[in-house]
Amino acid sequence: MSVNLSLDILNSVKNGELSPEDALLKLRLQPYEDLGYARVDHHRELRQGIAEVIYGEGKTPEQITGIASAMLDKNQKNILITRMSKDAAEIVGKTHKLNYHELARVGIIGEMPKPNGIGTIVVATGGTTDLPVAEEAALTAEVLGNEVIRLYDVGVAGLHRLLSKLEIVMQAQAIVAVAGMEGALPSVLGGLVDCPVIAVPASIGYGASFGGLSALLTMLNSCASGVCVMNIDNGFGGGYLASMINHPRRGVS
Repeated sequence: MSVNLSLDILNSVKNGELSPEDALLKLRLQPYEDLGYARVDHHRELRQGIAEVIYGEGKTPEQITGIASAMLDKNQKNILITRMSKDAAEIVGKTHKLNYHELARVGIIGEMPKPNGIGTIVVATGGTTDLPVAEEAALTAEVLGNEVIRLYDVGVAGLHRLLSKLEIVMQAQAIVAVAGMEGALPSVLGGLVDCPVIAVPASIGYGASFGGLSALLTMLNSCASGVCVMNIDNGFGGGYLASMINHPRRGVS
């Protein structure tokens, strides 16, 4: 159940259109919707402040369409679909107004919200080949209402590229650093800034990188304080956590 729908129910009680008992029943009724192949968690936004996100990989286009339809029926304003194939996007786009970002394999239904975070999120990459993961992080953060600054191809092989952007990274509220190969970029950033650095290892590199495992281990062993680490290629997780950092909890100043 979306925040907007919950407010509608509470306003109906306030206006005398609905009894408190009926309102309580509506709020309790179907905290998730059983579609048979998926149980859509309509209460997630009430619990966590962020509505459910559709993980597209492994789902058929028809399943994605059905889940998105259920969310829209509950007044969810925008829907994020990650790891979505181009073929699935073409089919889903026939029934929903879908904006598909092929590089990131991200689909977005609905309008992008205006940024309402307390600062900016920087998404940085070591190289150009890290862009698919970085764009997943950046688009996730933007869908969740954040202003995102992209700093791409600023890895340690040419450190002057990053150092020329110090003013930007030092003003960030959170940084998502995506890197493959040896994965050193988050440690460098962690030693420069006073905000959390979210390290995302990318499965980029030659044989001994083991599909991103070497970058993951480097990031886990970072000597810089304030660095946390996502799983390999988990740009969505990085963008999501950065958004949480950039949005204080309700009632907390």
